Amino acid sequence: MTSDPFGRRAGKSLRARLARLRDDIRDLTTNSPSRFAVGIFVTLILIFTGLYSLPAAAADGQRTPFADALFTAVSTICVTGLSTVDMYSHWSPLGHLITYIGVNVGALGVLTLASILGLVISKRLGLRAKLIAAGDSNPMRVHGGPVNEGQTVRLGEVGQLLVTVALSTLVIEAGLVVLLYPSLVLAGVDPLTALWEAPYYAAMSFTNTGFVPNAGGLTPFGDDYFLLTVLMTGVFLGSIGFPVIFALWRHQWHVRRWSLHAKLTLITTTALFVIGAGVFVLLEYDNPATFGSMDAWDTTFQAFFLSAMTRSGGFSVIDIGDLHGSSLVVGSMLMFVGGGSASTAGGIKVTTLAILALAVVAEAKGRQSVEVFGRRVPSDVQRVALSVVAWGATIVALSTIAVAQITKAPVEDVLFDVISGFATVGLSTGLTAELPDPAVYVMALTMFMGRVGTVTLAAAVAATNRSQLYSLPVERPIVG
Repeated sequence: MTSDPFGRRAGKSLRARLARLRDDIRDLTTNSPSRFAVGIFVTLILIFTGLYSLPAAAADGQRTPFADALFTAVSTICVTGLSTVDMYSHWSPLGHLITYIGVNVGALGVLTLASILGLVISKRLGLRAKLIAAGDSNPMRVHGGPVNEGQTVRLGEVGQLLVTVALSTLVIEAGLVVLLYPSLVLAGVDPLTALWEAPYYAAMSFTNTGFVPNAGGLTPFGDDYFLLTVLMTGVFLGSIGFPVIFALWRHQWHVRRWSLHAKLTLITTTALFVIGAGVFVLLEYDNPATFGSMDAWDTTFQAFFLSAMTRSGGFSVIDIGDLHGSSLVVGSMLMFVGGGSASTAGGIKVTTLAILALAVVAEAKGRQSVEVFGRRVPSDVQRVALSVVAWGATIVALSTIAVAQITKAPVEDVLFDVISGFATVGLSTGLTAELPDPAVYVMALTMFMGRVGTVTLAAAVAATNRSQLYSLPVERPIVG
């Protein structure tokens, strides 16, 4: 037998190239994990755009226009729930399966997903990768600097956190399926059809997406309080965030042992849920198109349901376009806040609002530091909270101006849908389905920036941090 030196040489060359590619990816995951995270989401969106463009994915067997395929891919991966097509009638069973898989992948979260893939690629979690995984529970991890370990998950617990992410998603969605299936069957859904609709509704509630698998959506179940309560429970569990689920799993009802992050998330989420429902009752009780035709119990329940869904759930029983303008403003405010950090919800996050509110109270009382539950919140966390709000407001303002200029639609409708996209909520006044292609691209970019997160996006674009070894003279401008 004769040897083949050229074949061996080609094989070595290929292995060398693969090794270099592996090293490059490993360097990217450790040296710039935020850019790697953004790259992962962009890649997923492109893949799912291609999948949605397949003729087999559409019910009519025709290729879906690129703008609609791209928008649906962004909405799916970013677990938003907005759509430019009828999600039930436009897609084939394959298209619905693609949506179901996409929302579960996107629900893992940009930072957690990047950490898991980085672990698969490098076979281990390096220090920087652990920092970015821990960053899911504290955005300051992205920026470096001293962070109180008591406020977040310690590096040694990151592996447990990632396991919690996967297990909680599987267990919670399975539990929701068990509760939803008999309710759907009792509501008249065919038992075989319910075998598909129950997992679909479970995924859409826990991921806070809001797509529906049937033609009428939730309208046929408008008076099924058990089913709607199960959906609200799924939305709540998805919106509080994996770090909070992790803390509750570890410490259960030992409230004193909960992290500050968990306490602020649960308290602020509950407060906004109750306040939002109360405001909706006051504003809509005399609106015949929404709550005006309901009795007191129905009005109260539907107000709570609407309050929960504006936090990022995306389901709706009433037509959002029928709400008063004042209710649309309140809904926009709730959507802008969103849910918890490292959750399937979007928005600026409830902890951001809590930190800013505590800072305002501390300033009003003349305190030099922000203190809560026996802990002091460092100033760098307050600066990040302020930055998140500023960036979020800027993105929403620019997108609203662009879409309003393109569509010439009423500003209140545009603002509501833009914030719904930015906060990955999925509620719409009906405007999104009628957007021209240029506005579709603007909304898709808004959804992407809202889901990836303003802090992560800024960190991905910025250059590597450099230490400044000097300090400039202090001068105080007049503020206020």
